[in-house]
Amino acid sequence: MSFTRRRFCAVAGALGATASAPNRPNILWITSEDNGPFLGCYGDAFADTPNLDRMAAQGTVYENAFTAFPVCAPTRSTLIMGVWANSAGTGHMRSRVALSPAIRLFPSLLREAGYYCTNNYKEDYNTPTPAGVWDESSRRATYRNRRPGQPFFHVVNHGTTHESSMFKPRELVHDPRRAVIPPYHPDNEVFRRDRARYYDNITQLDRQVGKLLADLEADGLAEDTIVFYFSDHGGIFPRGKRFVYDSGTRVPLIVHFPKKYRHLAPTEPGRRTNRLVSFVDFAPTILSLAGARIPDYMQGRAFLGTQAGPPREYVCSARDRMGPCPDLSRAVRDRRFRYIRNYMPHLPAFQYDSFAMGIPCWANLWQLYREGRLNALERRIFEPKPPEELYDIHEDPHEIHNLAERAEFREVLENMRSRCDTWLKEIRDVSFIPELEMHRLSRGTTAYDFARDDRRYPFERVLRLAGATRLEELAPHLGDAHTVMQYWAVVGCRRLDRGAAPVKKELAAAMRQSPSPSVKMAAAELLCRLGDEREPLALLEGYLASEEPWTRMHAAVTLGWLGARARAAVPALRKAAGDRENYPKLAAQNALLYIGGES
Repeated sequence: MSFTRRRFCAVAGALGATASAPNRPNILWITSEDNGPFLGCYGDAFADTPNLDRMAAQGTVYENAFTAFPVCAPTRSTLIMGVWANSAGTGHMRSRVALSPAIRLFPSLLREAGYYCTNNYKEDYNTPTPAGVWDESSRRATYRNRRPGQPFFHVVNHGTTHESSMFKPRELVHDPRRAVIPPYHPDNEVFRRDRARYYDNITQLDRQVGKLLADLEADGLAEDTIVFYFSDHGGIFPRGKRFVYDSGTRVPLIVHFPKKYRHLAPTEPGRRTNRLVSFVDFAPTILSLAGARIPDYMQGRAFLGTQAGPPREYVCSARDRMGPCPDLSRAVRDRRFRYIRNYMPHLPAFQYDSFAMGIPCWANLWQLYREGRLNALERRIFEPKPPEELYDIHEDPHEIHNLAERAEFREVLENMRSRCDTWLKEIRDVSFIPELEMHRLSRGTTAYDFARDDRRYPFERVLRLAGATRLEELAPHLGDAHTVMQYWAVVGCRRLDRGAAPVKKELAAAMRQSPSPSVKMAAAELLCRLGDEREPLALLEGYLASEEPWTRMHAAVTLGWLGARARAAVPALRKAAGDRENYPKLAAQNALLYIGGES
């Protein structure tokens, strides 16, 4: 549609009407990092959180709020766009993928509607922030600089509970003896002390929230402001952050409505709701509360305000590359069950991450695993994953007993699998394009726009192949005209391991002839496992010297997956361990650890 003068006047008039609408609420977002619902108001008896508990007693507590990704940058990307990061191409950690012109970060829409928008101060959207998103985004950003009578949207982020806060020991306030240790963690002094330190951090966070609310009251704005509090994803312990279980994706969400705006609240003060809410819903919800139009490209559903949609039947979460560790898992959660589809089940749920190892309990768990001193449940995260997982949250809140192979849950499994496929098709999940191919194939456009063209990205074909399990399904696509199909054919063969030996010749052809470095490296890894090491290792070593940092990173990761088979590459990896870029450097260091015990 052309942007005619009549259309311009209509849009300008609508925006003007919105901007001058009376009694629009101020909106304050208070966010914290790396903490699940470890609060008194969520029934946690170990928590000391009087300010957040008071906010809950005067507001609405959401029992079923879920992050988009169990790590910060892709989740923040989803929050700020109202579009899934794995739809926009921003699902890989620190990927810095270009934003599609079709997508706008929602504070810019609020600004057009007359709001004063400030952020204090973390962005971390996995894409460069365009001009015009914020009136101010800095450590000093405040709502106090707005025009008289101008409504505001203000974000305050607290890193008090971030995993890095656990790196240095401190005197404890919480008693480690009272800490509750989940069954998948060793019950030892290290885990108990870390649990106590973490709850000390949550208490400190609670004080910071209390001060913010007191400042709002002192400024005379409490009765004009709707306040949200939530965390970006789950906590810092093993199976929390980076994992698509409830422990990594379920978050606290409290929303307080002053009396003036209580008609917008979903419950009476102090009540709870079991409505399923996803982070992709937050952008349209804020626009709905502000009286601004929700754009058609947004994939979320407003859960408050005049444009609120019907409650969700299920929510979804995703895991792509985290740090230098590639993976691809998708999860669906309704009020009772969680379903997880692992598209790379041959990889362990946890690949070594030196940043997480700064936390004593993580280092302790890794050491115990290397020494063979963990039981079957405790060591599960270091082992290959099942292709599908299904958990009954009511009966098994720790998600220990996988029901995917149980005949009596077959109907539930098929229903949840169908929901997962429907979601992936609706958003055209771009992360099924391997990361290097995403950058290569979308050159000149963006990953989001590339993925909307079915000729260039035949997603339903890709999705079917990514789930294929039989060699006869996979082998014909090793020479497919589309490199994404080639890639998933090779990855499928990798899952078969020695079962892929009959197609060694085709794998070698893919390694030599594919235009895709992702296909070449995946084929090289499998050929090494099948006994042909010289040429594949030479190819992987060559990619360690690529000018492209993401290529160097993936080459180092692949060598690490080979373990002792890649011992001949140790000199090249030692050189790569001094890379000027962080993720290629970390990948090389991790590979050396896996290959020869070096750290």
